[in-house]
Amino acid sequence: MTTAAAETWTSSAKKPDDFDQFWSSTLAETDDVPLDAAFDLVEMRSTDEVEVYDVRYDSFGGLRIAGWYCKPAKPGPFPGLLIVPGYVSEPKLPKDYAARGYAVFSAAPRGKLRSNADFNPGYPGLLLHNATDRDSYGYRGFYVDALRAFDLLASRPEVDESRMGVHGGSQGGALTLLVAAMRVGHVAAAAAGAPYLCSMMDAASLTHSYPYQEINDHLRLYPEDESAMRSTFDYFDIHNFVDRITCPIIVNIGLKDDVCPPETGFAMFGQIGSARKRLYTYEDCAHESGSGVGHTKIVDDFLAEHLKP
Repeated sequence: MTTAAAETWTSSAKKPDDFDQFWSSTLAETDDVPLDAAFDLVEMRSTDEVEVYDVRYDSFGGLRIAGWYCKPAKPGPFPGLLIVPGYVSEPKLPKDYAARGYAVFSAAPRGKLRSNADFNPGYPGLLLHNATDRDSYGYRGFYVDALRAFDLLASRPEVDESRMGVHGGSQGGALTLLVAAMRVGHVAAAAAGAPYLCSMMDAASLTHSYPYQEINDHLRLYPEDESAMRSTFDYFDIHNFVDRITCPIIVNIGLKDDVCPPETGFAMFGQIGSARKRLYTYEDCAHESGSGVGHTKIVDDFLAEHLKP
């Protein structure tokens, strides 16, 4: 598909009539679960400049979720930055951001290595975990874990709540868009790379790369599940969240991305509600779009401009 065709491609994702009600109910149910957060200083990983904490908190369904928190080893206030992870990676220690003056939380939603005691669908596995039932679909709790991570970061006394951002790529790009959409008025800046979970059913027909190939694999054996899966995915498709976004936001996509098809990125970007949005496209880049062509600096400069570390 040409770039021009990708830019005008139309998504088949449909927002259900009770979309807002479903998510309001989900968040209300989660509000009944205290965060019960624990921050334990990890001296071996800390330095004279950066303090590192192993973090645990409670989330949807009462699951205990892990994360890393890094902050400058000096008095605040600091801007807060949430880093959200990709599909297969275990979140890294974000010490480099802390060294630049951010209080930064690296989330490890359910299923990641340190958060898989009670939920471990595997990779592959997460994308299709109970995918025919919106109420028990794996991403329901996973999305809430990311939102609670943002809330946890905002609760820290050394964090300036007026200077909070979120950043991630691939699945992290999807979660960045989710948090920006569901925490309107609290996110000051968002940077989403190569976003996953956009036009999910369409993406499975546009690529044969994993994770979306999991959908094709399943439907080859169970074609009767297609309608129920499409119905479930519409409640979780990032395409259906982003009209809420109002903060400054940048998105980057690679035009040769065979993991998250660029068509889905263009369509999603068109739905973003913010007037302060910018899309960066990289003609010769695949899924790691921009990492080798200077986009990391663009992200760093964007976050610094809006969060002022």
